[in-house]
Amino acid sequence: MTINLSEYESGAPFDGDYSDALEDLQQRLARLQAGYIAHRRRAVIVLEGWDAAGKGGIIKRMAAEWDPRWYQVWPIGAPTAEEKARHFLWRFWAKLPGRGEINIFDRSWYGRVLVERVEGFASEAEWRRGFDEINEFEAQQKDDGTPVIKLFVHTTQQEQDERFRDRLEEPWKRWKLGPDDFRNRARRADYLESMAEMFRLTDTRWAPWKAIDGNDKKAARIAALSYVADELEKHVPDGFPEVDPEVAKLAGREL
Repeated sequence: MTINLSEYESGAPFDGDYSDALEDLQQRLARLQAGYIAHRRRAVIVLEGWDAAGKGGIIKRMAAEWDPRWYQVWPIGAPTAEEKARHFLWRFWAKLPGRGEINIFDRSWYGRVLVERVEGFASEAEWRRGFDEINEFEAQQKDDGTPVIKLFVHTTQQEQDERFRDRLEEPWKRWKLGPDDFRNRARRADYLESMAEMFRLTDTRWAPWKAIDGNDKKAARIAALSYVADELEKHVPDGFPEVDPEVAKLAGREL
């Protein structure tokens, strides 16, 4: 069954102690990152969603207890002239994680079948071909031992408008709001149509989508971090490797 975004609009608040739940999840994610480092595993986390849906807040809390040397957040904007001159996936290959790393994409290669499709930056032949190219790209990552964890953060038009007003009225948040936000808002119906096809064609067994009801920020953060922790846990062994014999020898001598 494909994802129907209308099923993720209740905005139900988190049922529990948010601070305690968040701290528990952050500690769990910290342990998982240690496992990925120790076992030299890799992972990719993709966040897509509406403007002002809360992707940045989710990422901030997801990585709060992570060692910054072993993860990278990639905010994806419009391609440069150099990137436009190449295949649309070219700019993402260099951003994939190395051994022991978890990389987060704040928007991603799905721009080809969303904003580039809706705004006419890609021809119909290009964005239609993009579905297969994306699926193959993600399958390559999974086959090479790198899970691709994909979240879509959804909000209603009413909630998005409230957040736009909040950004406009709050000086510290005004930098987050620009003309593109309103241009995208005006074409919501077109984006919904594109999103429905994106889910239908790229919700694969090797890289499934997880929709998050973003209408309540705290509930959305807990749901997103819980899903990411569960998925990361599936792809790293339990426990940790034995101490390196050379390190143990040095420690025995020096300590």
